[in-house]
Amino acid sequence: MAPFIPTIVFVLLFAGIVLAVRSRSTGPDSEEDLLRRMTPTIDEDDSAEQSITRQSRVRHGGLVGLLYRTHPGQWLEDSLVQAGLYLSLAEVLLIMALLFLCGEAVGHLVFHGSLFPLAVAAGLAILPLAYVHVCKQRRIAQFGQQLPFALDLMKSSLEAGHSLARGLQVVVQEFKEPLGPEFRTVLEQSRVGVPLPRSLEQMLKRMPDQDLSLLVVAVKVQTQVGSSLAMIIGRLGEIVRTRQRLRLQIRALTAQARASGMLVGLLPVFVLIAFHLIRPAYVDLLFHDPTGLKILKTAIGLDVMAVLAIRRLLRVDY
Repeated sequence: MAPFIPTIVFVLLFAGIVLAVRSRSTGPDSEEDLLRRMTPTIDEDDSAEQSITRQSRVRHGGLVGLLYRTHPGQWLEDSLVQAGLYLSLAEVLLIMALLFLCGEAVGHLVFHGSLFPLAVAAGLAILPLAYVHVCKQRRIAQFGQQLPFALDLMKSSLEAGHSLARGLQVVVQEFKEPLGPEFRTVLEQSRVGVPLPRSLEQMLKRMPDQDLSLLVVAVKVQTQVGSSLAMIIGRLGEIVRTRQRLRLQIRALTAQARASGMLVGLLPVFVLIAFHLIRPAYVDLLFHDPTGLKILKTAIGLDVMAVLAIRRLLRVDY
């Protein structure tokens, strides 16, 4: 098993370098190609009924194609776009498979038995999914922080007599990632014939922010029944700021409970490390004795359940 580990590590590093090079080549240098992939062709006969759901960037067959057509594959594909990581599903699966093999090899060397190596391999395999989730949440949070200022700029532009499209152009020029590029995509889709309300709905799919949904609804209502869009957007900016202040107040009030949850989850790990440094014989029983292994498995399960329960109790819907 020992000669097999350097091979796995080498393949993993090589695949990471290849994917990094590919991600650079599909970054800002190929925005036109990215826009073409995200905007389908609209026929002249059914332009009013044609859906603008983003088409898959890469066509696959076999198992990968099946994953694209299933809900997990669509969820991962959408999450990659929402996180700003323009990788294909096949590339993510390759990274997960390599991490799984590496974790399995390391787990067999460090632990004994079949459950712990499998747990280590599964833990490493889900690291790409965790990274995508963190990038997605961070990007959506950055978008939400920029949105009130963009609404103020759009309101000022409308009050000055400009159209909504011109107001969006000003927003694109003044704001950086992620709000600026997202509104730029909306403008580009409008230029190729997609109605502006539907372009905003498509942006809402790429950036599922609750405050953004209010803007989409406001634009759709104004398009259908007509009203003062500047006044609506100004009021909407006040509502978004109020919601953000409420969100920060909730995080401040639950900070102590969240810190307690983190402490409850990490304290057993720190205690185990401390005992390993002070009295290694106590820890060896947990990993080598059959009864110790059962106790360790039970403790891990209870610890995970406690963390999930605390996390669910602190989730506030408003």
